[in-house]
Amino acid sequence: MQFADKIFNVATQLSHKSIEFLFPSSCPLCNAPVSTHGELCADCWNAFNWIGNPRCSKCGYPFPANLDFDHDALCPNCASGGCALDLIRAACTYDDASRGAVLPFKHAGRIKNANFMSRAMIWALRDTDISPDIVMPVPLAWRRLFHRGYNQAALLAHPIANAFGVPMDVTCVHRIYRPDMGHKNAAQRAENIHGVFSVINPDKICGRKILLVDDVMTTGATFSELRRVLVNAGAKSVYGVVFCRVVRTI
Repeated sequence: MQFADKIFNVATQLSHKSIEFLFPSSCPLCNAPVSTHGELCADCWNAFNWIGNPRCSKCGYPFPANLDFDHDALCPNCASGGCALDLIRAACTYDDASRGAVLPFKHAGRIKNANFMSRAMIWALRDTDISPDIVMPVPLAWRRLFHRGYNQAALLAHPIANAFGVPMDVTCVHRIYRPDMGHKNAAQRAENIHGVFSVINPDKICGRKILLVDDVMTTGATFSELRRVLVNAGAKSVYGVVFCRVVRTI
């Protein structure tokens, strides 16, 4: 068995080298040469507004860089109990750079962007002590999944689940179709999303710590509604991570 494993590993390495020879590594956004498949070139990397400290210790909302905050500081929303989840992290802010990565990934089949996006999301979780039992991509309604052909959140969630060494679940929660939330405000989004999720395998949820994965967070309405149904099904904790989030003046 060990010999077979060695043969498999050698064959895999040769396959990867052949792919790299035939298809040289390039930046997924601008096609500039890079050293590793899926990574960004320096110019594209520097175009993103990556979120680091100082930030809210609960929801990860970025604080002004010129202000000195304690590591456990909370933003006004979290201090008033308004956080959608037990903890949220985002890799970067939603702006022109991240929009240029997310929209083609989400709507135009540019799934290779999932590589660097999921890596950045894993990096965003580096300072947390969460230990999820399940990684769960935000579900798509069957109608939207059929039209798009894939769930972009699931493409991001798979490597994140591997990083934590836990299963990814796409069967426990069902989502019914409703029209896109578009440019609705926070109250309209909360009303639109209410009741769209239902837990169909509560035994797999009860007592578990769940990490939700999505591409973009606007108001947190989707996460909040998912947390409601998961907690009602017995979930112990519900966390969230996104590639980018909308940042407004606090």
